[in-house]
Amino acid sequence: MNDLQVRPGTADDLDAVLAFWAIAAEGTSISDDSDGVARLVARDPESLLLAERDGALVGTVIAGFDGWRCHLYRLAVHPGHRRQGIGGALLTAAEERFRGLGGRRGDAMVLDRNELAQHAWRAAGYAPEPQWSRWVKPLGG
Repeated sequence: MNDLQVRPGTADDLDAVLAFWAIAAEGTSISDDSDGVARLVARDPESLLLAERDGALVGTVIAGFDGWRCHLYRLAVHPGHRRQGIGGALLTAAEERFRGLGGRRGDAMVLDRNELAQHAWRAAGYAPEPQWSRWVKPLGG
């Protein structure tokens, strides 16, 4: 795995990231567009972590820290590169980032129907908290 590189994404990576998510991510997000990802990278330039092997994008995770909580989104690994430690390497990089910022606990949004993702998150030491539910309100736009 020493040929795997994890680095922050930049504005130059936006199109590649969106195309990658169409192949590798489960479901879509309201923010899965150029404007949404550009805002993320502009606001927090080190939050979008990319894993590359031989120059090809093979994994992503968003490691957002708002000063209070550490949030993980869009952990995705290319289907042809799964079960090779890429997701774990991305989570390690995210957790190191969080610790460096003073974060105390990471939380992840995981689709209930995505059993493959649930297995990966559990293997990385994460667990659901059944006493919490996610409440949302679309803000329009």
